[in-house]
Amino acid sequence: MHDLASVAADASPRPDNVRMTPDERRATVGLASIFGLRMLGMFIVLPVLALYAETLPGGRDHALVGLALGAYGLTQAVLQIPFGWASDRWGRKPVIVVGLVLFAAGSFLAAWAPTIGWTIAGRTLQGAGAISAAVMALAADLTRDAVRTRAMAAIGMTIGGTFAVSLVLGPALTGIIGVPGIFVLTGILALGAIFLLEYAVPQPEASPAQADSAGQWRRVFADGQLLRLNYGIFALHAGLMALFVQVPFMLRENGVPSTQHWLVYLPVLAASVALMFPAMMQADRPARAKRVFIGAVATLFIGQALFALAGASLALTVAALVVFFTAFNLLEATLPSLISKLAPPAVKGTATGVYSAVQFFGAFVGAAAGGWLSQRYGPPAVFGFCLVLTGMWLAASATMSSPPAYTSRNYSMGES
Repeated sequence: MHDLASVAADASPRPDNVRMTPDERRATVGLASIFGLRMLGMFIVLPVLALYAETLPGGRDHALVGLALGAYGLTQAVLQIPFGWASDRWGRKPVIVVGLVLFAAGSFLAAWAPTIGWTIAGRTLQGAGAISAAVMALAADLTRDAVRTRAMAAIGMTIGGTFAVSLVLGPALTGIIGVPGIFVLTGILALGAIFLLEYAVPQPEASPAQADSAGQWRRVFADGQLLRLNYGIFALHAGLMALFVQVPFMLRENGVPSTQHWLVYLPVLAASVALMFPAMMQADRPARAKRVFIGAVATLFIGQALFALAGASLALTVAALVVFFTAFNLLEATLPSLISKLAPPAVKGTATGVYSAVQFFGAFVGAAAGGWLSQRYGPPAVFGFCLVLTGMWLAASATMSSPPAYTSRNYSMGES
């Protein structure tokens, strides 16, 4: 069993004096940009798709709207592990290119879609570009242990930042190019990310293909600490997607037109980033990391409880958004670095594939369940679903071990 407690959490200081090499900085910036461009295509329709769906045949059924929001998560969940395994055997970059092409094709299909059914098909094809595991594994290949947390945190913060930008850009662009135009734009950006991968990201050293080892697969699936983190990313994205079946309607019913939702999201996200930043600075310190992590999960629970209480109060809805996104941004930034520390090195692509698979399966389950619950039982059922998921995560997090401290091996690998 991969035990986090095997290294004393307080034994070593934080390696602030270890700097990234130029190649590590180049890899981090390039991969974070690729991840951001792709996640933009996933996130940018979240604040507008539920309202746009009302204009399509079949789009007034919230259960189908939930499927349109979360369909990409199902194919992502199914294909993350195969894509991660393939990246272990045939290389990270070829797998990432294939995924970006599939994502672009799905974007163009969704742009053309004349019905909610075709929109679901386009989102499903978008999800077939399951490159998250390969990107995370490539980042791990191109960085040393001592700086990997910073690299993974940069990717995680890019995801959070992309989400923030998406919530503002989505409603704003809808009034200019419409939701179909947004899908076309994200397809073009995905194709552009291929050139970024080829020319901005260093080529990793070839690694032996060891993903066929049954023992390594068992280690990935049986590790108790990894299971806690995998459930956490499942719950985080299931709660996010379930809420966004409901939140756009809450804002509209509280008097905010859909084209002006960005006026709510922009200050909300600015406040949440400001609030999470001090905690983020502590999350890389082994002595405080567990406390920060559990506190973030508890804050997420409080934010979801505020949604349940908000009702017709715009002020309470905004407060719930601030609390929720403070926790969401912090957790989204810290979870990838924890996974990278725990993943068995020989099959890092496979391990990150499992992590990414449950992340996107959570997105699918959250959107589908949120839509179904909203259609049949109303908003309280959606919020109750989110609270149960997060309450279970909070209980599981309380028994996790503290993250490992850095060892002297981390400081001697050619820092610049």
